[in-house]
Amino acid sequence: MSIEFMKELIAQYGYLALFIGTFLEGETILLLAGFAAQSPEFNLDLRLVILCAFCGSLAGDQTAFFIGRHYGRKLVARSEKWRARADRVHAMLKKYHEVLILTFRFFYGLRNLTPFVLGTAEISVLKFFLLNTIGAGIWAVAFALIGYGFGSLLENVLTRMLDNVHHAQLAILGVVALIACGVWLGKALRRRRGGV
Repeated sequence: MSIEFMKELIAQYGYLALFIGTFLEGETILLLAGFAAQSPEFNLDLRLVILCAFCGSLAGDQTAFFIGRHYGRKLVARSEKWRARADRVHAMLKKYHEVLILTFRFFYGLRNLTPFVLGTAEISVLKFFLLNTIGAGIWAVAFALIGYGFGSLLENVLTRMLDNVHHAQLAILGVVALIACGVWLGKALRRRRGGV
């Protein structure tokens, strides 16, 4: 999905687009929604942005986990590529366990596949749910605030640039006015001398 398309979705459907976007994918649409929350043209509340992103991410990862729990081993066995990725996630799970469940959504390339593969592992449903809930909460707050903060920073930079442009325009206008007055005064003095 392109950024322009996601911006259009947020503008038209707001929180619903954010929920669906975080259910399916994640950080890009959340960053844009956080950015949009500080802009009056979008009319989004940052707290609701965080809540929708949290719910969308949690629901998406829980769904992937349950699909993995019931169908994952069959699906992984059919594809060499999926087996290699699943082996990688299982190796990481052995090494990092709880940390992986808490943080997988922060790493590009792990976000969509990991909860599915974790469903094939010997992890209790309750343990995954609790760690996934904490991870989704941290992720939603972090990315929404990054988007919001970037939007505020950009707005401040643009405001300062526009203020500087305004000051520059006034200075240029002043210089042009001085030059025009000087030229007019020079012509007036020449005419007076010529007439004398």
